[in-house]
Amino acid sequence: MSASRSHLRTETIDGVTVVSFVDSTIRDEEVIQAVGDELFSLVEDDGHTQLLLNFGNVQYLSSAALGKLINLRNKIKKAGGTLKLCSIADELMEVFRLTRLDKVLQIYDEEQDALSSF
Repeated sequence: MSASRSHLRTETIDGVTVVSFVDSTIRDEEVIQAVGDELFSLVEDDGHTQLLLNFGNVQYLSSAALGKLINLRNKIKKAGGTLKLCSIADELMEVFRLTRLDKVLQIYDEEQDALSSF
């Protein structure tokens, strides 16, 4: 039914789809495209609208990947859902601050805090 997702691991906790990234570096155009497609597919094909992206494994994210997050947020919002992020490393958080995405996206330190906020 759903395509194989090689760049993401998903699990559902209390109705929230928790998405972890397999790659620690999301930089190549190909990887960014694949991660974006997999995330969009969760919303568009599988109907997941409560998403928590756990960045615990991610050390590097390119600006193109940040664009995918904005698109994802807009898709989820349109579907009446919520997108939250958690466990972002300090160096990575700096990128979110510089791009002001920390103002646009709901970001939590811990997965548990993010989950209880849904």
